[in-house]
Amino acid sequence: MREQDPLDVSAFGAAFKRFVDNMNATAARETNPLLERLKQYLGDEPDHVPIVAEEFESYEHPNAQVALEAVLAKRDRRYELVGVAAQNKRWGAITFSDLLSGSGPTGRISEGSVDYVNFRLEDDNVLACVQFGLYLVTDGDERFAIWVGGPPQAEMGPRTRMRVEIASPRREAAAELLKEITAAMSERNVYRGKAISLAPGQYGVQALIKFHRLRNVERDDIVFPPGVLDRIERQSVEFTTHAEALTAGGRSLKRGILLYGPPGTGKTLTVMYLASRMPGRTHIIMTGHGLGAVGNVGHFAKMLAPTTVIIEDVDLIAQERGFPGMQTQPLLFELLNQMDGIADDADILYVLTTNRPDILEPALAARPGRIDLAVELPMPDADGRRRLLQLYARGLRLKGVDLDRYVERTAGASPAYIKEMLRRAALLAAIAGAPNVGHEHLDSAMTELEAGGELAKRIVGFGTAAYLPPSPSVGPMRPAGFPSATVETIEVKRPS
Repeated sequence: MREQDPLDVSAFGAAFKRFVDNMNATAARETNPLLERLKQYLGDEPDHVPIVAEEFESYEHPNAQVALEAVLAKRDRRYELVGVAAQNKRWGAITFSDLLSGSGPTGRISEGSVDYVNFRLEDDNVLACVQFGLYLVTDGDERFAIWVGGPPQAEMGPRTRMRVEIASPRREAAAELLKEITAAMSERNVYRGKAISLAPGQYGVQALIKFHRLRNVERDDIVFPPGVLDRIERQSVEFTTHAEALTAGGRSLKRGILLYGPPGTGKTLTVMYLASRMPGRTHIIMTGHGLGAVGNVGHFAKMLAPTTVIIEDVDLIAQERGFPGMQTQPLLFELLNQMDGIADDADILYVLTTNRPDILEPALAARPGRIDLAVELPMPDADGRRRLLQLYARGLRLKGVDLDRYVERTAGASPAYIKEMLRRAALLAAIAGAPNVGHEHLDSAMTELEAGGELAKRIVGFGTAAYLPPSPSVGPMRPAGFPSATVETIEVKRPS
């Protein structure tokens, strides 16, 4: 009896796998209504139809939604939106090829409900965006199938982008439609003209965006020494007002302002005032944890121009290289690269604030278009404190109160301290049931704010010895290493 030939296990396994795959593919094609719909729109062999696709960062999802709605609403275009069903589909990425094969990374795909995800926009407005959906589009004689695959709901790795894929018998028509959608995304960008903040996403693969509403600030709400606000306005508001004339003359519009001084002297208030003076402009706010997303700033600033980029406490990422005890921050180089990469005709303004100008990197002012103007916001002098007391007393019912009595007592106090003192006095009067605010309430408010010794006084912005304006013999405070030609400083009197 002749021995049988030995069995080739590898060949058998490969053949068996092909058999199973063919069986599954045949069954899916025969029984999947979703494929029947695709055949209706794309022809009997939809898997041979060309597909054009583009990926977008997850924060572009609302832009893609508003663009699709606008593009598909055009005359002569009709569409039907179809959903898909697949196990655990929100945890994976489904592509158009998966639809054609009838199975994806999480299993079999069939027709189902359309999935939506809500995005919160300005003022808590909600935009429902298609998370997984197939648009079957008719445009005259053209037929399209547009697949929208939103980013996975769980950030489990680098694949956090969304996909828009368009299939059509004519590849040129699909490419033109995708181009139309991307153009509409730029024109209808939901972030343009808004106040937003950026923060790094999980694994650093995307930027998370949050909307803000900045408080309207009038010029009378700001108390600075004469000339300070005028200089700031010239470098910010006037550049935008005269942008056309400046670009016609070959002048660059990109510029930067550094606001520095003790805590509570009005740096953030000034930023909000500039925002009030330049409505319709995009404001990108970087602070705290959001500073880690500084690498995305340049992209957003150019995309959403005209733009103001606000980086608060910039010393956290821009310490002078080689400064004792300070390690060089990689984010500093990111910031410098972003500032240098702006086109001259882009109306982009950087506003940086810091309480520690002495440790800033001088390279921030080394080139035009980075920091062109540095302005100190000092502790108010006697006249400034008098104006601040009058400003923050507005709306209070004062009885027998001589505000001048508190001008001398608040020597060395910041505007923030004076504002809080009057607010605390109003609270104490309300607690006591008094119809008016009197001296006793103001005196008690000062006592409460100063309780806790020097540390407490420094926290509330009173008598910060390390940050009192320098004496005339020392000269005005300016960021260490910044060329004097790039700095405009304001001489101030030391509080008596």
